[in-house]
Amino acid sequence: MNSLYKGHLGETPFDIRLLAMEHLPIIQQLQTIVYNALPDQSVLQPLSQEEFEYILHGNGLMIGAFVREELIAFRALLEPEIDDEHLGRDCGVEESQLSRVLYQEISNVSPDYRGFGLQKILAKVIMEQVDVERFDYICATVKPFNIPSLKDKFSQGMMVAALKLKYSGKLRYVFFKKTTEEVLSFSESCKVLMSDTTMQQRLLKEGWLGVQMFLENEEWFVEYKRMN
Repeated sequence: MNSLYKGHLGETPFDIRLLAMEHLPIIQQLQTIVYNALPDQSVLQPLSQEEFEYILHGNGLMIGAFVREELIAFRALLEPEIDDEHLGRDCGVEESQLSRVLYQEISNVSPDYRGFGLQKILAKVIMEQVDVERFDYICATVKPFNIPSLKDKFSQGMMVAALKLKYSGKLRYVFFKKTTEEVLSFSESCKVLMSDTTMQQRLLKEGWLGVQMFLENEEWFVEYKRMN
């Protein structure tokens, strides 16, 4: 199978390939390994077999990193159904444009291969596969204090557009990004404790966007900026 990317994890060569239905058993196996290894399992919303099948049947895209024939990481994009929970609405996308939204879905890296920046490499490779003629926006949700996933989204230039209850009452940041690069102009900025949900929600309702996070005096802050 053709590789989308080849590289090394230390001395170990690996490659990234498109995933298909035939890979479903090893995808689910890796998801179980990753989920069971998490100290806080609430940070990951595992996908069901039906959700994986939906993506693999052409409603999105999945790529996987392999060491020889062992799947060590995967990442998915989903072309979502337009329902009441659609993230595009949370990000101010017009109703007529919701079909041009893709979701960044689950991203899993084997515990044996953490620390090599695989998640960032997979993000770069999968975003290069996006058809920018069909899709204008990428959206995603992340639980507050899921630091690795938050870093992943901010490192891609994604911004927080909302902080609200999703998935039957779970508090989530809603991130978005345009598929084509755009230069935004901001007039002012402020930092807010990640734990201060009320202040963040107020700023977001006033049109501010969360642009980065940082650690200060052992507490996590989110920087918010107001657009001109």
